[in-house]
Amino acid sequence: MIELNGENYLNGREASSFLGVKISTLYTYVSRGVLSSYKQGIKRQRLYKQTELEALLRLRSSSDSVTDTASETTELPYARDWVPDL
Repeated sequence: MIELNGENYLNGREASSFLGVKISTLYTYVSRGVLSSYKQGIKRQRLYKQTELEALLRLRSSSDSVTDTASETTELPYARDWVPDL
């Protein structure tokens, strides 16, 4: 985790682990506009805001409670299940 300007950022490995998805799914979220990534300096490394990752988990958790109140999971589904055109 990296802190910049008072915000916490995670690298790709950390972000995919945080969300419980494969790194390729994380990249799919970015390419489909579900999540934003941020360039770190002149390197190719991309960073992900922890607050945005937490919001994505809350979004998924709240949609689970609407569709299936018996399930208490916070795991994200495969991207093909909730991102169109995959």
